[in-house]
Amino acid sequence: MHHKRIRRGLLRLAGIVAALWPALLPAQKLVQSPEGVYGYRDTPTLSWCGYRVHDPDRPVPRRVDPGPPAAPAPVPSDAVVLFDGRDLARWNNTDWKIVEGCLESVGSSNLATRENFGSSQIHLEWMAPADFQSSWANRGNNGAMLMGLFEIQIFDSYNEKIYPDGQAAAVYGQTPPLVNVCRKPGEWQTYDIAFSAPVFQENRMIQPARVTLFHNGVLVHLNQEIYGETGHRILPEYKQKTSKGPLVLAGHHCPVRFRNIWLRPL
Repeated sequence: MHHKRIRRGLLRLAGIVAALWPALLPAQKLVQSPEGVYGYRDTPTLSWCGYRVHDPDRPVPRRVDPGPPAAPAPVPSDAVVLFDGRDLARWNNTDWKIVEGCLESVGSSNLATRENFGSSQIHLEWMAPADFQSSWANRGNNGAMLMGLFEIQIFDSYNEKIYPDGQAAAVYGQTPPLVNVCRKPGEWQTYDIAFSAPVFQENRMIQPARVTLFHNGVLVHLNQEIYGETGHRILPEYKQKTSKGPLVLAGHHCPVRFRNIWLRPL
């Protein structure tokens, strides 16, 4: 009985500490640049470019009109069709909904493929909801997590001025796209991704991941190095020594829709 009382006391103390922990951490102050770009000035510096993680003073990619939305892209005969508008058979999480033949994100729930993939050609089409009423940080917010580790950001960068390394088509927290070709909410957008998985030998990385990305048919990354796993307000690093993982769609409190998702292992 004495040991049980001690254990209950420790659990109660742990609960109190967990509740108070956020208040004990240093303040994370969101700021705006003179141009109105949201970001942080209290984050670590990215060694390869000299800017801070989520730096509001980083150069903002110029806008380019990608032209009108196109019909769904044709599917190559050797592609693995991950979503064709009918079911979630190839995905683990069933919290998401199928609405009008589209996948619709629910809350902050992530959707992961049952199968793991390495180097791949990936095609997906997404649409941020029109007239979305919520915090600016949730607008069109989602992400395509390559291997479940490296995020290509999905966001309403037609309207919102988020930090450049967090806007649509950025390698999140690392590298902004070359240009901003985001369409307005309510219009379909495409990502065509050529992803090279990292290579490890005896638990040592000998080749980092790289990505080439076309957003709405426009090149926004060309053989861009991925410097590590995605995080918020932290420096990227390679923690998991693996060359395969699931494709994950990362919910962020916005009902972003997806259609026509396929992948070709390379």
